[in-house]
Amino acid sequence: MIKAKYVHTNLIAKDWRKLCDFYEEVFGCVPVPPERDLSGEELEAGTGIVGARIRGMHLRLPGYGEEGPTLEIFSYNVFGEESRKAVNRPGYAHIAFLVDDVVRARDIVVTHGGNLLGEIVTLAIEGRGKVTFCYVTDPEGNIIELQSWSA
Repeated sequence: MIKAKYVHTNLIAKDWRKLCDFYEEVFGCVPVPPERDLSGEELEAGTGIVGARIRGMHLRLPGYGEEGPTLEIFSYNVFGEESRKAVNRPGYAHIAFLVDDVVRARDIVVTHGGNLLGEIVTLAIEGRGKVTFCYVTDPEGNIIELQSWSA
């Protein structure tokens, strides 16, 4: 087994500044300077993309303090082909946030340019309690799960 510590998840944005603003305003994510503006032979070699340039920022995810994991939001100067995002698509599907009130959180996401994907539901999870959740998207269509737990 590899000794590991979770560090960040990367999200490629069409407009990294707007998407950072969304996650800061809606979920209270905090910028972790410096802003990144990377290019050159090493980046090209590491990404496998000729002429690659990435710009963006890390945002500290809420609830974990100064050393917690980040959401790395970057934009490339060139984009690959976009595939349809779906909750059941193989690969990474969504990021989840624990919230006090799913209805209120859903409404705030929509007010800030996000969209609804499904209804709010509550499921019983044996040995854990009940989870109330829904899926929404950020302004660029990335899927977010909003959840709260009860006994």
